[in-house]
Amino acid sequence: MFIAMNRFKVVRGAEAAFEQVWTSRDTHLREVAGFIAFHLLRGPERDDHVLYASHTLWRGKADFEAWTQSEAFRLAHRDAGQNRPLYLGHPEFEGFEVIQEIAA
Repeated sequence: MFIAMNRFKVVRGAEAAFEQVWTSRDTHLREVAGFIAFHLLRGPERDDHVLYASHTLWRGKADFEAWTQSEAFRLAHRDAGQNRPLYLGHPEFEGFEVIQEIAA
């Protein structure tokens, strides 16, 4: 498995707008081979921002990489530039290969 995460520093006061953008958009993920799950995470609050992360679980790294080259990816991200005022800096990508999983 592979976990793809983007971390966002969301400007204080823009949290509701950021969450609305993410929860109302069509991600186009359900039809992508290898996609398992998506989570939008809200993290700690700082003086100037709130940390958020998008967390996507994939069958494997190759499936994630194929998604980034797909039409579904382009459709899901086509309006992303309009949301730049909500962020401090650029999102930070982190990719992880799952070494161990313990499930309930």
